[in-house]
Amino acid sequence: MKKIYMAGVGGMLGEAFYKQFKGDYELKCSDIDVNEEWLSFLDFRDEQNYRKEVLEYNPDFLFHIGAHTDLEYCELHEEDAYETNTKSVEYAVSIANDLNIPLLYISTAGIFDGKKDAYDEADQPNPLGNYARSKYLGEVYVQKYSKDFIICRAGWMMGAGINKDKKFIQKIIQQISDGEKVLHIVNDKLGTPTYTQDFASNVKLLIEKKQRGLFNMVCGGYTGRLEVAHELVQLLGLEESLKIKEVTSEFFAEEYFAKRPECERLLNKRLDDLSLNIMRDWRIALKEYLVDYYPSIIK
Repeated sequence: MKKIYMAGVGGMLGEAFYKQFKGDYELKCSDIDVNEEWLSFLDFRDEQNYRKEVLEYNPDFLFHIGAHTDLEYCELHEEDAYETNTKSVEYAVSIANDLNIPLLYISTAGIFDGKKDAYDEADQPNPLGNYARSKYLGEVYVQKYSKDFIICRAGWMMGAGINKDKKFIQKIIQQISDGEKVLHIVNDKLGTPTYTQDFASNVKLLIEKKQRGLFNMVCGGYTGRLEVAHELVQLLGLEESLKIKEVTSEFFAEEYFAKRPECERLLNKRLDDLSLNIMRDWRIALKEYLVDYYPSIIK
């Protein structure tokens, strides 16, 4: 059985990677936040310990998953964003190269400036803020210096449920749980939801098919925050009791002050070209997510 070292898997995406890979691979999983029995402590910003841990395990693959993904935090803590999202990636590249094993790096749709309707792998990124820059610098470093790599770009993440999902879906569900009757949803942000389970499953397929390089990896369908919110409310059976009020991003300018692209839609062109795109339509994925992780509230 092949071995994978997964670094930074204590969050929503890490939960999916563990679930999708645990039956077919031997795993060693670490994070700075040890919130599962299958996790051990590692701060991958500590190059010496990161190297020691991975070399001792001697895996067949190194998955570098973790990152600071809170855009406002990254704007306020530029140095920490760089250390976590870029510098640690340089360590991962060096470690994987020394072991002559493939490296998996997770990037984001947020590295584009949002001026196009959609982006494929051939489009040139133009990051707008500290988070996007730190992730894009990681991409550039991996492509330039890694001997053997897979880079997968995710869109608007959803997954792992109430304890780990810090993104849009859970934020809306939390507002509903708190008794809100009016949801203020922006009408000027376009993107593509990405279910963590689908994402991890598609990465697994790439590994099995021995594919390498850069891949956009998002669920199917073009959408925006407003449509996603309407779909969520409908799935919860709350259309009659909840009102969705359209607002622009200016409404949240004080709370969400980091620059965000207007459009983060990705096209899975390379996956499609290789007939390896198993990412489902975002509506199907959203419904499954609610059924599996929020069974008490889904209608």
